[in-house]
Amino acid sequence: MLGAVLESANISYHILERAQEPRPLGSAIAISANILPVFEQLGIYEELKSISLPHISLDMYNTNLDNFCSLDGECHRAVTGYEHQIVARPRLYDLLHRKVPEYKISRGKKVIRTKERDDGVTVHCSDGTEYECSILVGADGAYSVVRQNMYKKLDEEGNLPPSDKEDFTIAYINMVGISSPPNPEKYPQLSDTDRTHFRIVIGDSNESCLFVTAPDNQICWGIQIQLSADEATQHQFKNSEWGPESIDTMMKDFEEFPCAFGGTMKEIFDATPKHLISKVFLEEKLFQTWYHGRSVLLGDGAVTAMKDAVVLANCLYNMNDTSEKSIETAFANYYRQRYSDAEYMAKSSAIITNVMYGHRWTDRLLRKVISSYLPNWVKTKGGVVRYSNRPQINWLPLVENPDQGYVLPQEGRELVEKGALAI
Repeated sequence: MLGAVLESANISYHILERAQEPRPLGSAIAISANILPVFEQLGIYEELKSISLPHISLDMYNTNLDNFCSLDGECHRAVTGYEHQIVARPRLYDLLHRKVPEYKISRGKKVIRTKERDDGVTVHCSDGTEYECSILVGADGAYSVVRQNMYKKLDEEGNLPPSDKEDFTIAYINMVGISSPPNPEKYPQLSDTDRTHFRIVIGDSNESCLFVTAPDNQICWGIQIQLSADEATQHQFKNSEWGPESIDTMMKDFEEFPCAFGGTMKEIFDATPKHLISKVFLEEKLFQTWYHGRSVLLGDGAVTAMKDAVVLANCLYNMNDTSEKSIETAFANYYRQRYSDAEYMAKSSAIITNVMYGHRWTDRLLRKVISSYLPNWVKTKGGVVRYSNRPQINWLPLVENPDQGYVLPQEGRELVEKGALAI
């Protein structure tokens, strides 16, 4: 996303990608009104809709496939004027990837260390290559080498907040994939091209399974195992990254688990390429420190990370030069605009995750209250807050608010209109 946005401004950039080639890992991603206007600005909103389906409701079932809870998704459109679009993660990646020229991506570049100078940054890769840049953006996830190098320097200087030294909180083990059943007629929900069927089966102990229909007869699925505090501690030293590792045992354990659309998980597993099934530990942590010197970080998460990319690009665009002072000002402005929203989204996302997959008595109670007793006006008010932060690309024509819900003012637009220079 950051590459696509910078490309639209003709700002020089280069992406160092650790993987030798992109692999279509993951499951489904919900693209909300918080970022959909940017897809309109980039001219890919209609294409996004062609490869996704709108989210109307979330239905929850027990292992007997009795529907015991439904959460209405129509309020999204009522509050924002947009429908949530549910898209398979690989297709979203391909859509954004096509906005970035291939020659601006170097693959197989595992960053091992970075070195900052007064006038730039040197990036060292494991294959012996080096890259020079004015600004380094770490968009490499929770275990970011850029962040680790930054934090090491700050810690040596005595300037790293204690909270940034604390471990992640591991909440769930997650295994995901995308199935293409050879007999789609067995799953009549796949024939519905007007909406996605979004279903979760809550297991009897600490497990649950997610099932989402996608265009072209695909079922995006995910298995979640909620961890206790002791179990989380046991897993905290395991590196968390997408990859088809340690999945055989987990697949075996869930072969007989019911699929929300009929049959069992074994049939879903058999219709999913094994090398595209991945397992990851879902970890929670909001870091306090996002930048230092000429290095800056993007968030790790779909919509939140894309909003980070848009706001950071806006702040870079409004720089007059690449001096340390200009960079410090741009990074501070980026942090000011994004931190409070990232904090709110992290907290609300944790609640939503527990409502969807949690097995603790507090999770079950919250699920019951939201589905059965929470008034619609409360849900609507919550949606207004959640979807009010909708940053757009400042140098492109702004997408008008569809007169539904409140949208925060666009920051930095006036500088573009006054003729601020892009770096």
